[in-house]
Amino acid sequence: MKMEDIAKLANVSKSAVSLAFSGKPGVGPDTRERILQVAHEAGYSPKSRAAAVTKADKSLLFLVCTNSGIVLEEYYQQPFFKELIQFIEERCRQKGYSLIFSSVDIECFQRGIQGVADEKRSTGTIVLGTNLTREQIRDIHAKLPNLIVLDTCFETLPVQFIQINNVMGAYEAGAYLCDNGHTSIGYIASNVRIHNFEERKRGFMAALTERGLKVPETRHFSVAPAILSSQDDLKRQLTAYLASGHILPTAWFCECDYMAISAMKTMNELGIRVPQDTSVIGFDNITESLIVTPELTTVHVDKEKMAILAVDLLTDTLEQGSQGTTKIIVDTIFVERNSCAANRGDLE
Repeated sequence: MKMEDIAKLANVSKSAVSLAFSGKPGVGPDTRERILQVAHEAGYSPKSRAAAVTKADKSLLFLVCTNSGIVLEEYYQQPFFKELIQFIEERCRQKGYSLIFSSVDIECFQRGIQGVADEKRSTGTIVLGTNLTREQIRDIHAKLPNLIVLDTCFETLPVQFIQINNVMGAYEAGAYLCDNGHTSIGYIASNVRIHNFEERKRGFMAALTERGLKVPETRHFSVAPAILSSQDDLKRQLTAYLASGHILPTAWFCECDYMAISAMKTMNELGIRVPQDTSVIGFDNITESLIVTPELTTVHVDKEKMAILAVDLLTDTLEQGSQGTTKIIVDTIFVERNSCAANRGDLE
C-alpha cells in the first residue's frame, strides 16, 4: 500500500497525508487524526513517523494549543507565529536537529497532551505559550519535562520561559505619545485576555500615570485580536462614542498589530484619517505593518532572537543535562512610522 492509497481511503490529497505523517502544520487536528487512523487500520506504517521515533534524540517538538481565540487552528498562517516558526526551524537546522509539529485543540487539552507525551517523538519540546494559563503549562510540564515555553512567563513555575518585555515596549509607546503632545488617548484592547496583553496594558498605563494622564473608561474599546480587516463591532463602538458627544482621541494604543491594522481600516470606513485625525500605535512589528497604508508605528519584537534562545537553551539542556531552570526576557525596540503624528493641540 502506498501513500496515494491512504489519500483515497481518507478522501484527502496526497499532500495532506504527507503533512499528517510528518507532523507538520497544514492540516487540522481532526483531519490529521482521521488520516492516521485510516493508515493504522490499513496496516500502513509511514516512514516519516518511524524516522521521527528512531531519531527522537535529534528531534525537537513544537507544540501548539489551538482554537483559543488568539491562536487559531491555522496558527502557522498567522503573521507573528509564522515568522517565529521560520526562525525556530532555521536554528534547529543549524544545530543539527529536526523540528516536528504537533497541535492540540484546547477543548481536548488533557487528552491531547497525554497523546503527545505517549508518542515520545522527541526528547525536547518548545511550547507556544501565548494563550496558555499557568495551570495548563504546569500540566504540560508534568508530562513533557524537557520543556521551553515561548511568548509568556509565570514566575512561580519551575519551567524555562522566554518572553517578550511587554511592559517595556508598551511603556515606550505611551511615553512616545505623551512626548509628542498627546493627552487625549484611547486604548484598544483584545476581547480575549492573555498574559502578554495584561503586561502591555500595565506598561502603557504606567507611562501615562508618570505623566499625570490616564485613559478614562469611555476611551477603552475592545475588539477581536486576530482579524486584519475592519470590524463591525469596533465601528459600532466608535460610532456610539462620537454620537454621545465625545471628541475623537488624538491617539490610540492597540495591544497588537492585528488590532491596530483592523482599527485603521475601520476608522477609514468611518472617514477618520490616520494620522491626520488620530494616531495609531500597534505592537509586534509583523510584516503587514509595513504593507498597510500608512505604515504602522509599532513595537518590534525580536522573534529571531527568541527562536535562537529557545532552541539553544533546550538543546544545551538536553546535551549537557539539567542545570536548573531559566527565565529570559527579550527587550523590544520602538519603531516610528507614518501612522503617528505630533499633536498640535488637544480639544479636550
